[in-house]
Amino acid sequence: MKVIHLSVECFPIAKVGGLADVLGALPKYQRKLGIDASVVMPWYDRKFTQENEFDSIASGSFYQGSELLQYEVLKEANDQLGFPLYLIRIPGKLDREEVYCYPDEADQWLSFQHAFLHWLKADQLTPDLINCHDHHVGLVPFLLKYSHEFQQFAHVKTLFTVHNGQYQGWMNWNKGILLPGFDTWRWGLLDWDGLINPMAAAVKCCDAFSTVSEGYLKELYVDANGLQSLFESESQKGYGIVNGIDTDYWNPQVDTLIDANYDLNTVSKGKLKNKKALCKKYKLDASLPLMSFIGRFATEKGAELLAEIIDQLLGKVKAKMIIFILGSGDQNIQSDLQQVLEKYPKQIAVYFGYNESLAHQVYAATDMLLMPSRVEPCGLNQLYALQYGTIPVVRGIGGLKDTVIDVQEPGGYGIVFPEARVEDAVEGVMRALEIVNQGDLLLEIRDREMKLDFSWHKSAQKYLDLYTKLLN
Repeated sequence: MKVIHLSVECFPIAKVGGLADVLGALPKYQRKLGIDASVVMPWYDRKFTQENEFDSIASGSFYQGSELLQYEVLKEANDQLGFPLYLIRIPGKLDREEVYCYPDEADQWLSFQHAFLHWLKADQLTPDLINCHDHHVGLVPFLLKYSHEFQQFAHVKTLFTVHNGQYQGWMNWNKGILLPGFDTWRWGLLDWDGLINPMAAAVKCCDAFSTVSEGYLKELYVDANGLQSLFESESQKGYGIVNGIDTDYWNPQVDTLIDANYDLNTVSKGKLKNKKALCKKYKLDASLPLMSFIGRFATEKGAELLAEIIDQLLGKVKAKMIIFILGSGDQNIQSDLQQVLEKYPKQIAVYFGYNESLAHQVYAATDMLLMPSRVEPCGLNQLYALQYGTIPVVRGIGGLKDTVIDVQEPGGYGIVFPEARVEDAVEGVMRALEIVNQGDLLLEIRDREMKLDFSWHKSAQKYLDLYTKLLN
């Protein structure tokens, strides 16, 4: 079974969020199940492409509107990721440093999808299934079936995986001229509320769509940024498959990025060594419980609540604890965090930006991880926390609700609070703090956490079962 994963992110080439982590691991685990899985993504001028070898395996040109674009397909030469990786480079479109936030982003993703299909046609490559990830490649299911240029691929099955339904790739209809030719009476398959909507087009035209947790699938039927009625009407082809994590990479026993490795039997000593190392570097008191936040400063992550949550904990409640923040994004949120940092300089440390190595160190050092998310299709941070014996303190939504069981429930190992509100999050943190301060109970919780299996093995099998169903 030949499967191509199509995405604009993949770790370690280009990572902005969880999409990259999924693409960097899922194909590797699928290959262990016998699937011929590979990844195709844009070329970026980043560290990975600069430092590794690539073979040029194809090239060609196509018109996007009146603009003639040249493309080149490069294959990573040493298969070091555990699966074949292909990068598409287009001068002026797919040759940039950053993944997002360019003014011509719609043109970029259109050119990526067009070049991908042109390459398949020119080299006579016919996969059994194309797994398209998020709206950036959402036009592929439509183009396979209804573009005159690519009719030979109309039989190729497509699975569209929704990682975040809030972002849909909206384009004005004046961009329609940039698409490969199609029967104009099919325009309704591209349209939603008067705009070209790649996510809507994908849901309409794919053979099946999946979400990154079962809980998020249900949530899309009631809140999908305007597409809830579409998801509900197409629900017969919807599937929820929770994300896994790459336990070869996220594993405190062998993690080369942390200061002290540990396992289930040495978790207390190991986490203390890592906490002391982190606290020494950032001038915090390692004798106090440590809570952390890792992620984007965005309202969907509940990050605008962080400053007030921290002020309530350290000021009003006077909790005896220290806090580490690792993230970047909205400048207003960052400014609020800077102010609270200045108010409690001995109890808070902040790293503005993203640092993969530091993230591993924080998971290994911290006692509690806070996730006050408003939207969380799956969430991977809570899974990393569990792997490292850290208590996840999460808002009960989406994948967080699917993967974290509150300690008050049978077999529980985390803290789940109901709403993305300051008072709910503070109460959740205080409950977690009680556990951290009870040595025997903390050991019991860590024992439960670290025995859980959230690796990709089970989820990869579910993808295989779905692929098989579609192909049969």
